[in-house]
Amino acid sequence: MTETKQYPQTFFQPDPGACQVLLVRHGQSAPFVEGEPFPLVDGQGDPPLSPLGQWQAQQVGKRLASEPIDAIYATSLQRTSQTATPLAATLDKPIMIEPDLREVFLGVGEGGLFRKMSAEGHPSTEAMRANREWGEVEGAETNLQFAGRTVPALQRLAENHPDQLIAVFVHGGTIGSLLAHALGINMFSMMGSRNSAISHLVVNRSQWVVRSFNDAAHAGPLTADAEPPT
Repeated sequence: MTETKQYPQTFFQPDPGACQVLLVRHGQSAPFVEGEPFPLVDGQGDPPLSPLGQWQAQQVGKRLASEPIDAIYATSLQRTSQTATPLAATLDKPIMIEPDLREVFLGVGEGGLFRKMSAEGHPSTEAMRANREWGEVEGAETNLQFAGRTVPALQRLAENHPDQLIAVFVHGGTIGSLLAHALGINMFSMMGSRNSAISHLVVNRSQWVVRSFNDAAHAGPLTADAEPPT
């Protein structure tokens, strides 16, 4: 009797040489206080983590502690390296810095002022949302300029880590830029990553594949974003 061939459902496998990237948004940063702008690093606001952000950093560190991570990266803004620190300590790995993955430059909104402008419905932030374009804010990077530094930066990291898994601690805007590039869509369609959320991206020379977006199960329910548990 001839055996009937079976074709089971297969599982996703990265192409040989591809790099698997865990994009992690930093924990919540300290609030902007009117009249007290954030210190600047290379012209960009550099607030530290808030107490909730520190708790979120601990949670994402625990979440990723058992993953076979080969390298850890952060940006030149302290909130990303602070978020990466618990994981780096657990895995006994250094945090390497990639400045070109820092957040979008916000022009006149830098130093934390963008938060006030946005909350008060400033015309430029309203135009930014309506037109889905960062460049509507005076002096800010355009979508094209932002992607023009973030996409090549991640490609460089991926090429340095073929067939490896890396954790890259970045910013909400950066995650939107990178995932939008992978999907061929406007980056504002991928905004809204929760603080400390994980997105999974597979990067190689020919294509980028999005495996997941905005996984923050370790940070509790959505209503837990106000203050750390006691």
